[in-house]
Amino acid sequence: MYDLIIIGSGPAGLSAAVYGKRAGLDLLVLERAPMSGGQVLNTYEVDNYLGMPGMNGFDMGMQFREHADRLGVEFREAQVSAIQDKGSHKLLLTDAGELEAKTVILAAGAVHARLEAPGEDRLGGRGVSYCATCDGAFFRGKTVAVVGGGDVALEDAIYLARTCEKVYLIHRRDELRGAMVLQRELKGLSNVEVLYSHVVEEIQGEEAVERIRVKDVRTDEQKELSVAGIFIAVGIRPGTELVQGLVDCDEGGYVLAGEDCATSVPGLFAAGDVRRKPIRQIVTAVADGANAAVSAGNYCRGNN
Repeated sequence: MYDLIIIGSGPAGLSAAVYGKRAGLDLLVLERAPMSGGQVLNTYEVDNYLGMPGMNGFDMGMQFREHADRLGVEFREAQVSAIQDKGSHKLLLTDAGELEAKTVILAAGAVHARLEAPGEDRLGGRGVSYCATCDGAFFRGKTVAVVGGGDVALEDAIYLARTCEKVYLIHRRDELRGAMVLQRELKGLSNVEVLYSHVVEEIQGEEAVERIRVKDVRTDEQKELSVAGIFIAVGIRPGTELVQGLVDCDEGGYVLAGEDCATSVPGLFAAGDVRRKPIRQIVTAVADGANAAVSAGNYCRGNN
């Protein structure tokens, strides 16, 4: 019986492991992939994490893991198929057998929806981004494209228009889906051009994004746009499949949990991108991990 099992080894999970271990909890981190770090591993450069400007994402992920290793955190590669609430403890069903813990932190992250366009994988982190607030500063004074038509895409385009020379907003439908207040703000920006009924056919470039090829879905006409970056905002899926129907979630599937990361099920906590919150960044994931571990420790002490 562990005091704490953490599901996920991204920034939130690793932060929870460090704080939990320092608090004397007997804990285990379960990770699906053979390498810790989560999405940060695929980030070419992180420039907004305090004290580490210009840090390579892979190196940052490795530093996070090394910190946990120095404290003796136990890791196990396993796929969790179900979490069962047994009242006094939680039972986890995994492909490596059944595990029990007094508390569980879900830190499984989220997955950005992809275009599945040629060049998207190859140029990931080198002009292809899924987070304007994370990477927008790298494109100051340049021309970029945003793909999508919802609130996030509109917010990204507005945010980027403040510092970029020009922003193309590419949307596959003939009208935007975002809030009208955002649409009005967007249409008032002289350096934003909306391409309705267009899709991205290919992302091109040698070492970094140089241009994109787009197609008008009404006429099948294709053209190339010279851009230094492309921000893909066509949706995100939180890794909350394990707790759907178990804890309270919002309409997007994000777990409803406050700053203490406590869910509607006592002893079950949510940290990082799985939790509903206004900003999903490395720094907020790390903060969530700390809060969740402290909450888990308090729960264990209060239920001994």
